[in-house]
Amino acid sequence: MAAGYLTTHVLDTARGRPAVGMPITLYRLEGDQRQQLARMVTNHDGRTDGPILPQDRFETGTYELVFDAGAYLDATDTPPEAPRFLDQIPIRFGISDAGAHYHVPLLFSPFGFSTYRGS
Repeated sequence: MAAGYLTTHVLDTARGRPAVGMPITLYRLEGDQRQQLARMVTNHDGRTDGPILPQDRFETGTYELVFDAGAYLDATDTPPEAPRFLDQIPIRFGISDAGAHYHVPLLFSPFGFSTYRGS
């Protein structure tokens, strides 16, 4: 069994605080196939309550996290645009070490975002 796991953390840089209540979906990609593995919502700290991909389901491969920024912005009464500049933010990444902790955070505002491999 792999010892690795996947976590995320979302910070709303426009407000200077965690993004509470943002829906996140995790997909595994194989060729043209996209399989949904998890759907979670961030908690009071902008994190999911547990690993988004726990050890018992963790394996190497290509994945995509989709952050539903539009739903979060709607819920926080951010003035809407039609359409929003950022609605869904996909981050596609690879897991090559089955024994590692992968942390894929999102720093975002209504008009920009960044990510990195965290620890």
